[in-house]
Amino acid sequence: MKKYLNITILCIGVLLFGTACDEEFLNKTDPTVLVSDNFYQTEKQVIQAVNGVYGQLRPWHLNQWQYTEFISDNTTLHFNQGDRGAGPSLEALEFWQYNPSTSNITNLYNSTYGIMVNVNTTLSKLPDSNATDAIKMRSEGELKMIRAYLYFQLVQHFGDLIIITEPVNSPAEAFEYNRSPVETVYEQILSDLNFSVGALPASYGSDDIGRVTKGAALSLLGKVHLTRKNYSAAIEALNQVTSLGYDLLDDYADVFDPQNKNHQESIWDIQYQGDNQYGVNSNFIYTFAPRESVGAVIDFPGQDGGGWNTPTNEIIALYEEGDLRKEVSLREGYTSLQGEYVGVPYINKFNHPHTIRGVTNDNWPVIRYADVLLMLAEAINEVDGPTGTAVAYLNEIRDRAGLDPVNGLGKDAFREVLLNERRIELAFENHRWFDLKRTKTASELVSMLNAYGLRERADPTTSREGIPFSNNDFVFEAFEILFPIPQDQMRINASLIQNPGY
Repeated sequence: MKKYLNITILCIGVLLFGTACDEEFLNKTDPTVLVSDNFYQTEKQVIQAVNGVYGQLRPWHLNQWQYTEFISDNTTLHFNQGDRGAGPSLEALEFWQYNPSTSNITNLYNSTYGIMVNVNTTLSKLPDSNATDAIKMRSEGELKMIRAYLYFQLVQHFGDLIIITEPVNSPAEAFEYNRSPVETVYEQILSDLNFSVGALPASYGSDDIGRVTKGAALSLLGKVHLTRKNYSAAIEALNQVTSLGYDLLDDYADVFDPQNKNHQESIWDIQYQGDNQYGVNSNFIYTFAPRESVGAVIDFPGQDGGGWNTPTNEIIALYEEGDLRKEVSLREGYTSLQGEYVGVPYINKFNHPHTIRGVTNDNWPVIRYADVLLMLAEAINEVDGPTGTAVAYLNEIRDRAGLDPVNGLGKDAFREVLLNERRIELAFENHRWFDLKRTKTASELVSMLNAYGLRERADPTTSREGIPFSNNDFVFEAFEILFPIPQDQMRINASLIQNPGY
């Protein structure tokens, strides 16, 4: 969004994770207090409320790499012997040692449902607001698209879910909810997306760039169908996206350049804004850059990175000779300010000049057109084999990367090449974990991850500084395909049933 309108809607619902508003606070009638009884009335307030939901997506997306890339074979960590504080949380994800008390999984669960509090409250207030019918329709489409996206994330992580589509008015009511089966969750997701497809515009004026569009809803709808292996429905949805004016950029680097935001390939980006102190910035490179790089990667004197989400030896080796995406996506090391080469890899996609330390201007690509083309090629192959159309979509991606086209492959071989292409094209954009879960059986995933774990233990991407792995590091079991329901949720709501294995 060009206009970063943010509001904090305080205590307008009861969060699932056990926080509730003080009754006396809710009973205040001071007109300067933003509560549900005196807000959501005018069109401006409705737009502010929707903008507030977009605002919540910014901090939420700063952490999603943990659950989608870091947990997979794409990235690992720059080991820090002197600071083991993240061991129970971040390293638990990397080494597959998470449990119901793992704080980062609790944060994922709570923060996602926390966003939906404001989604559901705003949806419930729309009909009685004084907004125009056009704004009401658009806002409902935006909110339902975001809700579908959030439930789609949660259902892939946790399986059966509590479904809430209305405001929760009391703690007692919140504690009565039970988890609904995965199929029911997907019915809700598809219902929201089908509404959004009909309600959202194909594009916006300059003041509203960054809002979700019809193209975003159709792309997510196609991805949901692909995940459910409903390939014909995926093709139907994704084919519509190809007629909405999107296209690949000529230069892969331009896709991620903050000076080129919301371009022709961008279908939905999370909007961040740097070069100011408004608090709407990103900071990905500060998390991803190597530790002890002291200004050699992030161009501020003495600035280190977090050393997280480090590209693995495995993905580095997958790049074909001459692939133009490699230098854009990652670097295998850096030259220190003393002129010495340090062989610690890092993600480079979100490393761009910025004027304020810790405040970057990089958007996060949630869905881009390259993803749509690869999904279409995959779905077509599953239905009809590698048709000319499917091969052409794949080769569009390879051509931009400076690679030779692929031809003459059978269905299985094409599938393998295509999924490898997804891994490289969309590297470090939070697709890998879900792609693995979508395309492999449980036994295949267990076998693949444990084999990767053995290789990483034998030849770590970054030095362990003499510290051995623990016996259970990089040991993956089938039950870990789903995250556990957080322990605090199990205590709050005694009717909840934990995922097997935990």
